[in-house]
Amino acid sequence: MVSSMRWMALLLMGLVGVGLLISGCIGEETPTHQPKVNSRSKAKNPEIIVIRTSGATFPQYQIQKWIEKYQKINPHVKIEYEGGGSGYGQEAFLKGLTDIGRTDPPVKESTWKKFLQTGDQPLQFPEIVGAVVVVYNVPEVNELKLSREVLAKIFLGEIEYWDDPAIKRLNPNEKLPHKKIIVIHRSDASGTTAIFTTYLSLISKEWAEKVGVGKVVDWPVDKVGRGIGAKGNPGVVAALKQTKYSIAYTELSFAIEENLKVAALENKAGKFVKPNEETIKAAVANVKAFIPDPTEGYKEDLKQLLDAPGENSYPIVAFTHILVWQNKGGKHYTPEKAKAIKDFLRWILTEGQKPENLAPGYVGLPKEVAEIGLKAVEMIEER
Repeated sequence: MVSSMRWMALLLMGLVGVGLLISGCIGEETPTHQPKVNSRSKAKNPEIIVIRTSGATFPQYQIQKWIEKYQKINPHVKIEYEGGGSGYGQEAFLKGLTDIGRTDPPVKESTWKKFLQTGDQPLQFPEIVGAVVVVYNVPEVNELKLSREVLAKIFLGEIEYWDDPAIKRLNPNEKLPHKKIIVIHRSDASGTTAIFTTYLSLISKEWAEKVGVGKVVDWPVDKVGRGIGAKGNPGVVAALKQTKYSIAYTELSFAIEENLKVAALENKAGKFVKPNEETIKAAVANVKAFIPDPTEGYKEDLKQLLDAPGENSYPIVAFTHILVWQNKGGKHYTPEKAKAIKDFLRWILTEGQKPENLAPGYVGLPKEVAEIGLKAVEMIEER
């Protein structure tokens, strides 16, 4: 009995010894094996870098297309775009709420000085060319021509009905209804508004004196009860579609996307021109664009592409711009984010300008303008 118990005890001790030996072997292999697993995991799943951008809705469809294409080839970068208008884009950039700001008109010197007070250097440069168009919702009318004088008088509220004699003379073959013209405009601080009101000031002395230029203005049509304000280009388009006998201004890509009726506008040469790739390129080609150094973006003149000469030039063409920090001493971006931003902006200014990467309604930058942007990108510090 005793020998049997002793035999059992020896057997148990042997099993425990084997277990410890196996455990020891596993413990020795784990440290050398585990790092290899982690290394492979990181290589397959690098840390996602989030880039925030906000502001102008003028380039909305173009930005969305760029983001979609870029993220497919760079899945470790997530780019979040929020509109809000050029005014919001500048404000969010100043407050550090966004990594890349978007603004249609160049930043004013007073705002530029606020940027500099952060202790960092702002950089501004164009990213794409677009057009502001006049769209309308008049079921009876398929083709509409508007002269410079008539366009200004409609937005001044001085032409009240669609069958006004001045409109009828320009459109003798259209069945213009005796309906009041409802004018839809932006209610937020808008670069599209700044472009449009700058153009109206160029073609109408009365507009320049009574209303003037701005991202926000006092619309005369509101005072006579025929104005509707809407937020963002998407809001303007929605209001236009819901309001019969209305007229509005928006970016060309929205008109294309939403299949809106677009008016032919009288250009500087006296020709009635519709916006398309050919007429936008004609406007850019007939004007020598001056883009200042990226560190002095406020010196750019918004009027330079507007009302361009040439029979085939569409009259309301403009750059839309990027705002980014130089990141002195790593003030705004981590090294990883700075590198990701630079890579994304380089792609925008090179591959992004190619026809296959452009959204309908936009035209790529002239080469010399894109090169100014590339110079700015190289100024961004990665530290």
